[in-house]
Amino acid sequence: MKYFIIAILLLSSLQNIAQEVVHQKKESEKEKMIVYGSDSCHSCLDTKAFLKEKNIKFTYYDIDVNKVKEQEMLVKLKRANIPIYTLSLPVIDNKGDVFLNKGNLKEFLIVLGKKIEENEN
Repeated sequence: MKYFIIAILLLSSLQNIAQEVVHQKKESEKEKMIVYGSDSCHSCLDTKAFLKEKNIKFTYYDIDVNKVKEQEMLVKLKRANIPIYTLSLPVIDNKGDVFLNKGNLKEFLIVLGKKIEENEN
């Protein structure tokens, strides 16, 4: 009986540790900027260059080749109440703030720059 109780306590502790690891991973993902795009999209390539020029750390996913991340992007758009039919790449997840290029790259990069500055302050 004593070993059974020890085993239960050990399993409970391991479960708590596993939950904490998952929580920390989710929190660290919120701290990063994610760019969903395509390597065949000029706006996506220009956005990546813009972020690199500004020394902004980001993770880039090419949704043409990574269908799991494409689905992740679609879920985030839905949660942000952004209709899928308005989809235009790139899509940015800036620490939970999801937005996309609406066709005018210059304006999009201005908005992106402002959002970056807001997060730094």
